[in-house]
Amino acid sequence: MLGRGVWSSVRQGLSRGLSRNVGGWASGEGRKVDIAGIYPPVTTPFTATAEVDYGKLEENLHKLGTFPFRATQATVEMTVSMAQVGADAAIVVTPCYYRGRMSSAALIHHYTKVADLSPVPVVLYSVPANTGLALPVDAVVTLSQHPNIVGIKDSGGDVTRMGLMVHKTRRQDFQVLAGSAGFLLASYAVGAVGGVCALANVLGAQVCQLERLCLTGQWEDAQKLQHRLIEPNTAVTRRFGIPGLKKTMDWFGYYGGPCRAPLQELSPTDEEELRMDFSSNGWL
Repeated sequence: MLGRGVWSSVRQGLSRGLSRNVGGWASGEGRKVDIAGIYPPVTTPFTATAEVDYGKLEENLHKLGTFPFRATQATVEMTVSMAQVGADAAIVVTPCYYRGRMSSAALIHHYTKVADLSPVPVVLYSVPANTGLALPVDAVVTLSQHPNIVGIKDSGGDVTRMGLMVHKTRRQDFQVLAGSAGFLLASYAVGAVGGVCALANVLGAQVCQLERLCLTGQWEDAQKLQHRLIEPNTAVTRRFGIPGLKKTMDWFGYYGGPCRAPLQELSPTDEEELRMDFSSNGWL
């Protein structure tokens, strides 16, 4: 958790650049919490001695604050609020140890208890590439009825599944977010309301442009842009992961910096392939 002085400075800088606010969070409009929009899952910068570099984090947040992300400022404000009540996070990944026992009933019980006790709204998080477990659709439908569960971030990439979740929770105050920029257009097409996209740390303006094109029905232009984002997105997620994302942040004027062990830096060959994925699509 950042010190109050750093957060105060970050909040002042971000307030100038953001064009969105928290919307329906406490607006009395009837929605639990409106989580629509594009979110960058902000990386943690480290020094050469593997300590958190708060100064570089502040610099990155100032730069990210120039894009119309849904939650750069909201993340800061919510983090401060959550710190005051003792909570650390509102997005809750599926438990995955002993995943053979993680039935729908077990997962519903787990998330219900978390949501019952959480002082802030809960967003479900399904990321089977990391956990080996996809949150079952039937569990999502049941959990969508909980008053403190407001949506899901689904990183699995199964657009059929995402569309089914949108359809089956349509009578609930519940929203679906794509967990990657690689299938963002397809997710909007089946009813998702936004995305938590690692690529937004590097190509923030372009991911926000894709959102705008989808929301305004400019599907042909959205398709062209989506095609140019697929390879870069894969490069900074499945292919080269955090080391790849941090390297491209350095290229695009942010501070990526070193990774903490056990993650290793990219090899020269990996770095060249990473650069090609961006340059061949016109981003470098």
